[in-house]
Amino acid sequence: MQTGQRVVVAVGGNALQRRGDRLTIENMLKAAKQMAPAIMAIQAAGNEVVLTHGNGPQVGELALERSCAGDVLGAESQGQIGYVLCQAFQSLGVDAAAIVTQTLVDAADPAFSARRRSSSAPSRASRRPTASRALAKGLDWTVKQDGEYYRRVVASPKPQAILQLDAVTALLDAKYPLVIAAGGGGAPVSRVFGDIVGVEGVVDKDGTASLMARSIGAQGLIILTDGGGIWEKFGKPDGREMRVVTPQYLRARKSGQKFPGSMGPKVAAAIEFVMESPEPGAWAIIGDLNDAAELMGGTRAR
Repeated sequence: MQTGQRVVVAVGGNALQRRGDRLTIENMLKAAKQMAPAIMAIQAAGNEVVLTHGNGPQVGELALERSCAGDVLGAESQGQIGYVLCQAFQSLGVDAAAIVTQTLVDAADPAFSARRRSSSAPSRASRRPTASRALAKGLDWTVKQDGEYYRRVVASPKPQAILQLDAVTALLDAKYPLVIAAGGGGAPVSRVFGDIVGVEGVVDKDGTASLMARSIGAQGLIILTDGGGIWEKFGKPDGREMRVVTPQYLRARKSGQKFPGSMGPKVAAAIEFVMESPEPGAWAIIGDLNDAAELMGGTRAR
């Protein structure tokens, strides 16, 4: 297992909502306690860990309850999930600090005109086109069909900077046990005439995790999923989960591009980190949450 390194670990929002469970604080805490040992295994090997997380299901529920701006929902979900994660880790004897994080984006990012990123997880109400259209009209939302569901879509601008980065590095330098930051990609903000203002959007959590890892001098980026790693010939009889590959190989094969809402951003974030990291020998892993320790040891695909 890699040891003595600074590592950013990204887990999906679905890691806090098991399939079939209602999205309640109790169920989120139960899932967080099941997830925590995988993160602790990475930390126990002597690595400094910054944990970041998704917020799709959680921010989706919040969006259906109120009509406030996306940056506010992003901040609110960070506080909610951060509280649950801190409680789970502290119940297992590991002190954790969650930082509500702002991510700076460009107000002129082309994504604001494209509006192609989902900002809310499906709910039972969003299965019905009539209800979804009424919700969109009443709240001035853009809603698109995604399979059997209807989702609200907003811009997904590229992260430029993490505004609370100094707080993250200060905790790491002080050897604080576990730092949680940039959940859900961070609450998106932009600079307007010198002021920092919130913007309507969702920053991809994996892209922000890659930026975080590069910004704090991390040697590794680990993206943990609830469905395994990168597959070659996915869904075919001769398909296989890849073990060790180069960014050039992934780019040549256009790996993940057929799945822009799931694996695509993860592959892009891993490639970006390895190719642009200032750290020599930077590495990235994409794999199943349940295999975290084996992935770090090199005995599973990465």
